[in-house]
Amino acid sequence: MIPDDLRYTAEHEWVAGDGTGVVRVGITHFAQDALGDIVFVQLPDAGAVVAAGESLGEIESTKSVSEIYSPVSGTVAARNEALGDTPEVINTDPYGAGWLVEITPDDPTAVDGLLTAGAYRELTES
Repeated sequence: MIPDDLRYTAEHEWVAGDGTGVVRVGITHFAQDALGDIVFVQLPDAGAVVAAGESLGEIESTKSVSEIYSPVSGTVAARNEALGDTPEVINTDPYGAGWLVEITPDDPTAVDGLLTAGAYRELTES
C-alpha cells in the first residue's frame, strides 16, 4: 500500500505533485494503521505559512494524539474540510479522500528531496 507515484517523509506523510504547483499532503497507510481509529483532525487554515519538518496539525485516534509534519515549506492553499465531520475517512482512504492539506511550496525542488516509494518501503520494512 505504498503508491509509486508519491513522495514520502520518514514521519509517514505522503506528497502528491512535483512541486511546480500545489502539492497534496496526507498520511500513509502505514501511519493510519499504526494510529488506529482516527476520531479528530486539527489542520491549519488556508493562507497559513508552514515550514518543512515543523508541525502543521494533529491527528487524534482512539490510541493517541500525533503531530502531522509539513513535508515542504510553503503556504497552505486548502485543507480537507470534509475531515471535520468524517475524520475516519483517513483510515479507509488515506491516499484519496483522506488527504489533509494542499500546500504551495516555496521551493519547487523541495519535493525532489523527499523519499521515493522504494526508499519509504525500505524504511517501513526495517
